[in-house]
Amino acid sequence: MKNISINVVGIGAESYPNGTTPLEILSSTKGIAKDTIICKVDDILTDLSTSLTGDATVQFLDGKSKDGHSVLLHSTAHLMAQAVKRLYPKTKVTIGPYLENRFYYDFDVETPFTEQDLLKIEKEMLKISQENLEIVHEVKSRKEALKFFKKIGEDYKVEIINDLDKSEVLKVYAQGDFTDLCRGPHVPSTGTIQHFKLLSSSAAYWRGDENNQTLQRVYGTSFTSAKELKKYLLMLEEQKKRDHRKIGKELDLYFHDEEVGPGLPLWTPNGAVIIDELEALAKEKEDLGGYKRVRTPHLTKGALYEKSGHLEHYRSSMYPAMDVDGTDYYMKPMNCPHHHKIYANTPKSYRDLPYRLSEYGTCYRYEKSGELFGLMRVRSMQMNDAHIYCTEDQFKEEFIAVCNLYMDYFKIFGIEKYEMRLGLHDSKGLGKKYINNPKLWKKTEDDVRNALKDAGLKFTESVGDAAFYGPKIDVQVWSAIGKEFSLATNQVDFAVPERFNLTYKDVDGKSKTPLCIHRAPLGTHERFIGFLIEHFGGNFPLWLAPKQVIILPVSDKFNDYAYNISESLKAHGVRVDVDSRSEKIGSKIRDAEMQKINIMVIVGEKEVEGNTLTVRRRFIKQQQTISLKDFSTEILDEINDRRVPN
Repeated sequence: MKNISINVVGIGAESYPNGTTPLEILSSTKGIAKDTIICKVDDILTDLSTSLTGDATVQFLDGKSKDGHSVLLHSTAHLMAQAVKRLYPKTKVTIGPYLENRFYYDFDVETPFTEQDLLKIEKEMLKISQENLEIVHEVKSRKEALKFFKKIGEDYKVEIINDLDKSEVLKVYAQGDFTDLCRGPHVPSTGTIQHFKLLSSSAAYWRGDENNQTLQRVYGTSFTSAKELKKYLLMLEEQKKRDHRKIGKELDLYFHDEEVGPGLPLWTPNGAVIIDELEALAKEKEDLGGYKRVRTPHLTKGALYEKSGHLEHYRSSMYPAMDVDGTDYYMKPMNCPHHHKIYANTPKSYRDLPYRLSEYGTCYRYEKSGELFGLMRVRSMQMNDAHIYCTEDQFKEEFIAVCNLYMDYFKIFGIEKYEMRLGLHDSKGLGKKYINNPKLWKKTEDDVRNALKDAGLKFTESVGDAAFYGPKIDVQVWSAIGKEFSLATNQVDFAVPERFNLTYKDVDGKSKTPLCIHRAPLGTHERFIGFLIEHFGGNFPLWLAPKQVIILPVSDKFNDYAYNISESLKAHGVRVDVDSRSEKIGSKIRDAEMQKINIMVIVGEKEVEGNTLTVRRRFIKQQQTISLKDFSTEILDEINDRRVPN
């Protein structure tokens, strides 16, 4: 058989016998990192044991690379499943995907796992790792795969196979006494997996459907070194401390009540302050950007959502219809159909465009009970929403302006790491998941891609993540401790304006349909505040803090002086309280620190005599003695500038 040419990235092209595996190239070629665990063949992730049967470009990857780490995580999920099957043979396995820095596997077990069980499973995983079992794969026919998994009693695998398209190539991966249905790829052997930790277990439903079997989900993580694992586990500990549910309760920002209903947060006065400050910021930015604010109702007739396409594409995420005098009404899941109506209410010419409408409307979406999570997944949400109607010529400038608005917000909130993900349509979903107009999809996606490039913005692309009416940008941000959040969206709509017969009279006198940009730079107040709580760890910058200043008289006889200072600060709009309790000053300071109040003003005999204040800031040991006038100027400048402490 003739040789094939393999171009090894970073090394160069060499001739190899047909059928050579990447593992053989790895062992015989100098200059390739020996901690390689996976490779890409012509940019496709591939097992090192795969035979190469044609000319190709091969890139070798270690477990620190993004793709390499994802494979390591996935392989560790299999290692865990093998350990579970050894320890609890009656267990049935389901699926075990990788996530960002984590993996999980769902098991059908008789009794939920305890913390002691997780330690036993971890110990067994280490044992299997030390056995260094080779991980091998083979392709099976549908008939062979069904026969095999029926024989070993893995009913969930049988169900998965039966639900797959008949053209699907079925791969199985085996490591010693464990075989799993999986597309792969995987690391070469169990010995490659050494630094892992099981994190937690919880209940889950088969395929996320609460009507299906309850399963036991076990989460874990895995890295290529003990140092990386330790670093990640320390970050998880910090995340627990910053959990927005924990801090939200401690600072009395919001709560949920069973009589109100799950996923419907109630905002306390402290939490409402943060909402008001965010809304004031957004309105300020939108005033500068030429937006017009509107208000729309919380519900409407179903016919409106039939026209917009929401009933067709989002019905499962909407609350059920209410029959009112024989007509179906729905709680609104989106503001856009209402904004389209406002646009259409008066005739428009090209001189009126771009026409920007914004609203802080409350929307309602039915999230499954098992998916509700603090402020991150709720059923009632206040949207920082707007819609921009523009001509094709105006699109690029308007789209970039929205992206630049994101950049402004990132600076204000001290967000240093972010990523824009361009969601594209999948041609297989045309007419089902997406509007069936291939030409417009290509044109609009190219327009968005070019706008991002021309603006010098970094982005990644993701096929299948578009909205049903057009491509979109999803903005991912990372908190101060490296936790990733989905924050905002910027979507292009080339289809729905036509459904609503939205038009403008162009310079040539002809009637044309505008493009619509859907944008929500701060997402929902619920999710964004959840992010901010964790980002700042509850230590909000002064302008955003529910309580900005607390005055602490050292004894009751200085209360009058404290209240006089309080009234003066309140007159300037400062959020200030007086702790007039008959407690020792040390106790008052500790309580103020527990409430994460930024500034403590201590007043006693010295301050009264000198008509001054002693100012103590959180995390700063040195106290400051200052006049009320200078103090007011100092903090008002900090508040008005919306400064974020370093």
